[in-house]
Amino acid sequence: MSLIIGVFYFFYFALIGVHIIFVPKILSMVGYNAMDIGIIFASAPLVRFIVPFLFLKGFNLDHKAFVAALVLMLFGAIAFYPSLEFFWPLLISNIVFGIGMSLLLPYIEVIALEHIGKESYGKIRLFGSLGFIAVALVLVRYLIEPRVGIDFLIAMAVATTVLGALIGSKEYKKSVALPSLEETFDSFNPLAHLSLWIGFLLMQVSFGPFYNFFTIYVTDHAISLDTTVWLWSFGVLAEILMFYFQGPLLRSNLPRLLQITALFTAVRWLIVAFFPDNITLLYLAQSLHAFSFALFHTVSITILFSLYQSKRLAQQFFFGISYGLGGFLGALGAGVLYQYTPSWLFIGGAIAAFGATISFTMYTKSLNPSYRRR
Repeated sequence: MSLIIGVFYFFYFALIGVHIIFVPKILSMVGYNAMDIGIIFASAPLVRFIVPFLFLKGFNLDHKAFVAALVLMLFGAIAFYPSLEFFWPLLISNIVFGIGMSLLLPYIEVIALEHIGKESYGKIRLFGSLGFIAVALVLVRYLIEPRVGIDFLIAMAVATTVLGALIGSKEYKKSVALPSLEETFDSFNPLAHLSLWIGFLLMQVSFGPFYNFFTIYVTDHAISLDTTVWLWSFGVLAEILMFYFQGPLLRSNLPRLLQITALFTAVRWLIVAFFPDNITLLYLAQSLHAFSFALFHTVSITILFSLYQSKRLAQQFFFGISYGLGGFLGALGAGVLYQYTPSWLFIGGAIAAFGATISFTMYTKSLNPSYRRR
């Protein structure tokens, strides 16, 4: 099962790679302006934020929901092709795609932790990083016209669907599909650790300029698309190394690690903001992806796993509030900034990351003093 999960991660994150690296550039090539792109890319994370609340109303993340998510994701990806040049159909296609994607990863992540364990999680999860970097290096060679990129998007969606269906089928036959989520808001209350959740939110807000406009931003500053793809790839390489070697770090003070990752993220965005045409410094900024994504992600889900009794619901809300609402606000805000004050695009991201640093510091100070000194 570990191998199948690893291959699933490969194609799932290859699909994400096409979506966040190339689709914004594709939409720009077709003729969409920055505001249009920001709205389109804000829709999927908004859906990711809304979906977890449905599980408080009786919905279950079971095998049937997972199959439905696969179908929605695939249908949404295919719908990109006929709707590419029409704003409202494209927006709807992206929303459908986002609904499917919002359910796939939480379902697979729980299966992965059950079969692999948290100690080896990073070594399987890095297959996703390999998929992300592989599709980036391949597609850049063939992106001659916009629809080629959509062909890649659909191909990755088909592979993800097939592998997801295989994993879901194996789990269903073994009768170990996810049980009903019986947790309620009464047993899961993020307000008890509000500063932690605000930090999660602001971290993803800070990524809005990067995920939605980095390719456009640096190519507008005379960086070639080939070099831009290598920059993306270098960041993923740093991420892979962190996933592989992060084990010892997870034995240290996790809240303090959150502070460090947020601070490094703010520095990263400032480098991009002030040196968008300096390739050496851009590579330096991308190396910080090891901290601002890989280590941050693992530390976050580890803290939540130990903090809440309603573990699956906590993970759902982590994806919903951070990658969902945070991604929505980040994408929308980035679109506004790049439309009207493009020089402030990554400065805005840095401000959000500094805000996350302050929030995580407040959370750390709220903990037991003996824990803070660890």
